[in-house]
Amino acid sequence: MQELDIGQVSQQSGLPASTLRYYEERGLIQPVGRNGLRRIYDMTVMQRLALIALGRTAGFSLQEIAGMFDAQGKLSVDRPQLLRKADDLDRHIMRLQALRDGLRHVARCRQPHHLQCPTFKRLMNVAARRQERQRTADPNSRKGPG
Repeated sequence: MQELDIGQVSQQSGLPASTLRYYEERGLIQPVGRNGLRRIYDMTVMQRLALIALGRTAGFSLQEIAGMFDAQGKLSVDRPQLLRKADDLDRHIMRLQALRDGLRHVARCRQPHHLQCPTFKRLMNVAARRQERQRTADPNSRKGPG
């Protein structure tokens, strides 16, 4: 079995050693030993890091990703969870497409000023409502500039 020290894993994965240590603290990866002060990993860590990257790209938290592995460290994906995340992504895509279409409309709008464009005003209202919902949902969020 080929082994890699933390520097080699960092170089091959593109992740800083601090991230690898953090992933270890979170239980996402495990070294197989040490060579002096350097952590040693087996080659399967590269596949695990690729799975973590895929999960992060899909919007999963590190806690959710950690939950995708069983007690022995084998991948054990909750398929309904994947479907829920796919549905979330569909909703996000639809919001982004609507925003894109609105921006294109405003860019081509024949009104002399953007604030006279009903579509632009609707976009501003939607953005303001969304921001207010986020602020209300997170009591620790900032209330304004500063």
